[in-house]
Formats: sequence, structure tokens, C-alpha cells
Amino acid sequence: MELRNLMEDEVLYAINRILKDKEDICTCNKCKLDIAALTLNNLKPKYVVTEKGELYGKVNTLNYQFDADLITEIVKAIEIVRNEPRHEY
Repeated sequence: MELRNLMEDEVLYAINRILKDKEDICTCNKCKLDIAALTLNNLKPKYVVTEKGELYGKVNTLNYQFDADLITEIVKAIEIVRNEPRHEY
């Protein structure tokens, strides 16, 4: 196994889940990655280097506060990208 930030997977999964229901924002890969970068910069990383560490890290993401913090940061990032996309529609 190599060094991984578990938050990347969690953020990308949640972004895809949230954007699936939104029709008023671009869902191209560039915008999704911009949203992910903004979100990840505002969340504490969860780096792991072993499978055991990955398991412990994933267990820690199974609580309401984690979900609330994650969704809050994603919604903030969505608003930023919606208001200032880095490409023309």
C-alpha cells in the first residue's frame, strides 16, 4: 500500500452524490475537481499507509458530525465554483 488521503475518496463520492440532484451547476470534470480541491483544503486530511489504518480511518468517517462537516464544506465549494467557474458554459 502507498500513502493515501482517505478524505479524497470520501469527498469525491459525496460530490458526485450531491451534484447528481443539482441542475443549476456545471458537473464537468474540471468543476468537480475544483469543488473537490476547495473542499479538501478546508477539511483535515486522513492519511494512511496500511490497510489496517485505512480500515480505522473509514470507521471514523461513519458519524453524523463527519457527514455534517463534509457536506457543509462541499456546499460552500459548490457556491464558489457556481459563482466563479473557471470556464465558459
